Amino acid sequence: MVVKRSEAVADAAISLLVERGMRGLTHRAVDEAAGLPPGSTSNLARTRAALLELALSRLTELEERALAPAYRELPPEHADLPGQLAEAVLTQLGDRRRTLARYELALEATRRPELRTIYDEAGRRFRDPAAAILAAAGSRDPERHAWQLVAFSEGLMFDAIAGAGKEPTLDDLRQAFGDMLRGMLA
Repeated sequence: MVVKRSEAVADAAISLLVERGMRGLTHRAVDEAAGLPPGSTSNLARTRAALLELALSRLTELEERALAPAYRELPPEHADLPGQLAEAVLTQLGDRRRTLARYELALEATRRPELRTIYDEAGRRFRDPAAAILAAAGSRDPERHAWQLVAFSEGLMFDAIAGAGKEPTLDDLRQAFGDMLRGMLA
């Protein structure tokens, strides 16, 4: 499989964000990590902002692909919504690199309005399907509940990755989502 140069650069940028944090992300470091000639990253993403945007776009694409099964719409009578959501969180925890890179970019987006706009749009690409699923499950306020569901999921992931929490099992997560959904959809 041939990887496009933009994907190679973005993937290298994501890896650098995980390994070195925001300070370790430079055009030169991306060239080295991607195995590209010096200046290749600068030709593709001239500014740091452009490099961050490229990394965030690629990260969103990878997360959408990984989470697609969790966003499948099943008839409510057949859906195991707590199980679907638990699997989605375990998918994210299974590739902590993506989640850690997203945390780095989220923090940077608080300081860069141009990145904030892209970050917020990426968030909508996950919240909108969640709202549709919750509406099908009987939510009286699917937009608000989708926001709460995503925030709850993020909290679970942050606690498992960076907090002092334990590593959740599928059953732990299924129960947590079941508890939340019972209150939300009552």
